[in-house]
Amino acid sequence: MRSFFITLFICCLFLQSQAQLTIARIFGDHMVLQRNQDVPVWGWADKGAKVIININGQSASAKADEQGNWRVILKPMPAGGPYIMKVTSGKEKVIYSDVMLGEVWLCSGQSNMELPLKSVLGFKAEQKIAAQQPIRHFKVPNKMSLEPEKDLAGGQWVKADTNTVADFTAVGYFFAKKLAQQLHVTVGLINSSWGGTQVEAWISKDALLNNPEMTDAAKKLPATWDDVKKRLDGQLRNYAYRGKEVVNYTPEQLAAQPASFFDAWQKGNAPGAWEWQGLYSYRGQGYMQRTVKLDSVYSTRKSTLRLGQSDADMAIYIDGKLISNGAMPANAQFELPAGTWKNGDNSLLIQLQSQQKNPAWFGVGLNGAGNDLYVSFPDTTVNLADDHWHNMPDLSKPYHFDYLPNNTGYTLYNAMINPLIPYAIAGATWYQGEANVERAFQYRTSFPLMITDWRNKWKKDMPFLFVQLASFGGFQGSDKGSNWAELRESQTMTLSLPNTGMAVTTDIGDAYNVHPRDKYDVGLRLANKALTMTYHLPGFYESPQFSAAVFKNGYAEVSFTHADSGLIIKDKYNYLKGFELAGADHKFYFAQATIVDGNKVKVWCDQVKQPVAVRYAWTDAPIDANLFNKQGFPVNSFRSDNWKGLSDNKKFE
Repeated sequence: MRSFFITLFICCLFLQSQAQLTIARIFGDHMVLQRNQDVPVWGWADKGAKVIININGQSASAKADEQGNWRVILKPMPAGGPYIMKVTSGKEKVIYSDVMLGEVWLCSGQSNMELPLKSVLGFKAEQKIAAQQPIRHFKVPNKMSLEPEKDLAGGQWVKADTNTVADFTAVGYFFAKKLAQQLHVTVGLINSSWGGTQVEAWISKDALLNNPEMTDAAKKLPATWDDVKKRLDGQLRNYAYRGKEVVNYTPEQLAAQPASFFDAWQKGNAPGAWEWQGLYSYRGQGYMQRTVKLDSVYSTRKSTLRLGQSDADMAIYIDGKLISNGAMPANAQFELPAGTWKNGDNSLLIQLQSQQKNPAWFGVGLNGAGNDLYVSFPDTTVNLADDHWHNMPDLSKPYHFDYLPNNTGYTLYNAMINPLIPYAIAGATWYQGEANVERAFQYRTSFPLMITDWRNKWKKDMPFLFVQLASFGGFQGSDKGSNWAELRESQTMTLSLPNTGMAVTTDIGDAYNVHPRDKYDVGLRLANKALTMTYHLPGFYESPQFSAAVFKNGYAEVSFTHADSGLIIKDKYNYLKGFELAGADHKFYFAQATIVDGNKVKVWCDQVKQPVAVRYAWTDAPIDANLFNKQGFPVNSFRSDNWKGLSDNKKFE
């Protein structure tokens, strides 16, 4: 009997603790509530408990349902503050101070949205004036979940000042700064972003299941983390050995192989983590090989080998000879004597014995800038930053997998978006796509699906602004194709959804850095679109978009939207670059071009007598593209054709 009463007492204590008034974590001191909209406030309490909210002279209440869920709807209020919000239920009371009414924007995507202000150009100047900016920031903690979460894992609202602004999303900060200047209100940023993540992780499971193109893949997604691990291990072995028997070579055996031996390995690139080369979340050891073709004269010359910022433990072999083994300092440079290289094909083999020591780096691979990987001789330099590498994980050594968002779908929606709904927001800004370039064509489906999904969940056709991919990577022509250009096209096509806007950023990217440091202009361009589209203010501009191409008399005449005031060429010699033409044979040639009638472009090419297709800035890093409108916004990349691309048949799995 005594044990019964003890158990009963414990149960009562448990039930009492469950009955405590709880408010969703997105609410807190210093928060910004959306002006001029209904403002839902929600949380949990005992079944049937009455919850009352008082703020700015307004009082509203609701009762908790059978499961203890409650939601109070505050009527629209104008911008203002600071206010006190009181939430009471019986004898329980929660008070939030310094609450502002203003504009609230959700900032989401991958690393270029997550990139903090302290890592971009202009940080020191902004830090000095941060306390003067009416900007507040809520960072949603990174979390994954296979089931929709009711509440966030944590987080708090933070006012911009000298000591806090360093960790604000840089794009969001500059966006908010411009809005605050023009609208004269406090701007709240909800930063729910995670570097390296694919769009499918941000879409709800039911949206994936109900989309005809995505449903088959969604049905096959693993249901548990153990299932995820099994799936990853199968993918790893298929990647490395393509269904063939696993062969574990020693480093010495591999170093002795001719360069042609490695053609059977998977293609890779450097710099770059294996994370983005088919080995997502793999944590273990492995090998990278690259063939270096040289003339006989270089066998008698000294050389320098640079491997970028790599600081992992590794062994380096050149044609079977061990060059270095063990801990690798960053900025590793090796002075090689004459005779190191031979005439013809040389095999540079790297045994990756550990992960990068830099915690911001993703696992295995060579780190660094693209211009910092090379072999240099007195009279020439061989660039090693390219996609001519070969990769092979070493399954004879211990390995494991980190559970990461791209292991499956919908995990970030569950943990980082669902708990935010239905917080009142003005709209959303989005910077993502780098993780989807291999499936660029399908992004035509997945990206609009995500936007529509979020709008359905919020039950409002909220403004959705996004950043188009910046320049990064190679400068190949259309005959080789470009996944990055194809993804930019998919982003452009998403503008067919109502109430969407896009910031073109090809002119402010960095071909050698996937995280360009100019985030001021990115935020400014997003803000310009918001001020026009959402707030209906005049005098803000955006990038011209391809409208039509007319082919006649051996040339193409291209017209654009958002070019009424005229086009300009940003080149001191007035040469217009970035255009290509093709005839019926689908073979593209770089073309000449000139502005006609102020806002059109005439394109011609001696090799293409009867053009049928024109393209502009159709490459990974269109740094040569130099056509702008007179307001200084770059013309968007485009193609007039719909011919088969690199990513047409690649699908989410």
